[in-house]
Parts: sequence; C-alpha cells; structure tokens
Amino acid sequence: GWPDLSQPVLRLAYKLAHLPPESLARLEHEPSMYNAGWSHGKEKLGDKPDFAKGSFYFNPLADAPGTDEDRAKFPWALPSNIWPEEMPELRGHCMDLGRAMHEVCLHLGRLVDRTMVNVEGYRAELGKLLTNTEKCKGRLLYYFPPKAGNSAQINGEVAEDGWIGWHNDSGFLTALTPDLFVDDDTGELIDNPDPECGLWIVKRDGKAMRVKIPSDCMAVQVGECTQVITGGALVATPHCVRGCSPGLSAGRRVARISCPCFIDAHPTFPLEMPRGCARQDVLERGVSSKVPPLGDRWEYDGVTFGDFLGATFRRYYEWSLQASPPAAA
Repeated sequence: GWPDLSQPVLRLAYKLAHLPPESLARLEHEPSMYNAGWSHGKEKLGDKPDFAKGSFYFNPLADAPGTDEDRAKFPWALPSNIWPEEMPELRGHCMDLGRAMHEVCLHLGRLVDRTMVNVEGYRAELGKLLTNTEKCKGRLLYYFPPKAGNSAQINGEVAEDGWIGWHNDSGFLTALTPDLFVDDDTGELIDNPDPECGLWIVKRDGKAMRVKIPSDCMAVQVGECTQVITGGALVATPHCVRGCSPGLSAGRRVARISCPCFIDAHPTFPLEMPRGCARQDVLERGVSSKVPPLGDRWEYDGVTFGDFLGATFRRYYEWSLQASPPAAA
C-alpha cells in the first residue's frame, strides 16, 4: 500500500538531516546547482541563505538520467544521483517511492490528454511525455524548527510562508506525500501541535487555506507548464509551507518532513499552448498577487522548458528581494 512506500522514506529524513557535517558535505554537488544530493543554506530567499529547511534531491527513475551529453549540457536538470554511504537503505526506498509517484502522474497525464481531445490544436501528449521522461526529481525535505533570526520567523512570530515561500510549481505535475512531524532533538514522531502549520494553497476565489493530505493518500499538484500546454484548462496552484509556532509546541522543537516528486519534460521541450488558444487565455486563469506573473516568465509561445525555468529562477529571485524587509540600520 501507499504508506508502505511513503513512510519508510519520510522516517529516514531525520537520520539523514542529522548526519555529521562532514557526511552531509560529501553529499553536496555544486555543479548541479545543488540539485543532486544534500542542500542546506545553498538556496536563497532574496539575498539571504535559506537555512529553514534541508533538501535531499534524487532521481527515482535513473541514477544517471539522460545521455552523457544531456548531463553535461543540463547538469542542473539531469544530474547523477549521490547517495549517503552511511544509509544504504535510503536508495531503495527513495527509488520505489519516486517510481510509484511517477507512475500515478503518467496515468494522470493520459487522463489530461483525454479531457483535451476536443480542444483545438492541443498537441502536447502529456501522458506520452511523462511516460518517456527521465527528468524526474524527488526532494526529501526536512524543515528545521523555526527559531529567531531565520526565515521562518518575523519579529518573533511565525511567518506566513516561513518554511517555503509562496510559489507555483514551474513544471508539469508534482506528486506529494503526506507530511510527518518529529521532535528535532529526539526524532520521535509527534502530532502537529499547530493547526496553522503545514501546506497552504490559494483557492480559485483567491483565499488561502491549509491542506492536510491523509496518511494513506498522495496528492498531485499542477505546474505552470501544464497550464501553458492545456491553454489554461488546468491551472497551477500557488502554495507555501507555514512553520510551527514555538508557543504551541510545549517546549519541543518541532520539525516537518515531506517528499514531493517533480515529474517534468526534457529541458528542450517547447512550451506551446494549443493552436486555437490565445496567450491571454493562459495568463488570465492563474493570476495571483502572491507569485510573480506567469507572463513575465513564459516570454513567448514555444520557449523551451529549460529557458522558462531559467527565467523563473531569475524572476523569483527579484520578487523575493522586493518582498524582503529592509536591513536594520
């Protein structure tokens, strides 16, 4: 069953995040822009390193995805896996989980194709695209307890999006596990003590709501590329992760664990809307003031997925700088 696939991976995150610093350093991979192995404090929120969470990235479909040429040309998109020697059990559990998530998403892609059969000019063949891809990235996330001075708190209060800021997924489909909460000092599994802590989304009416994924379920999130190729028939959902308020944790340092898996296309895939669709049809469906406008990043019809991601990284960086509070004098 699903919990037999997701729970072993999630429960290994505590051990992984608390490996000795020298062990974690061996898992870092700068040539991939830290998109393989361990990353903590390498991403930035504005101009500040993000220490609110640690990420372990892996490709569940292949330890060396793509061709030698692909990996050399797109090291950030198709890096080789790096596994911790101290945790030999991690690889098998991660690969099994990620492959199951990929399989669910490719079936969902076929259903999208069926719904789009009467849409003039739809040509993406999402089911086939996701079946053949090796661009698949698992991200085992360990959210460290919020503490004063890090991005998860503002003036002593838990920030609305302190663990992960408001964003849309930029790719095609994202599979999501339920989350786990642990005592960061002991690794003991605990209940989430804060009803406001966890994954939040923006609904179609523009209001934000917290989402709880049941322990025996997997959720799937639509990315902006799917919004483009379906002409706005499917819409990317803005989301963030809110930290746990220390005032509700009864003195415990609460950490959160989750493992999304991003199923995407090769970086050279052209992002083309259906021929009978207008650009404004795509852009108007997903307007939200919480994320940078899609039109700023999907610069023209047919831009490659890789170029779109590059534009997205740059725009989110600029966006986070604008949102960052000014430094103290």
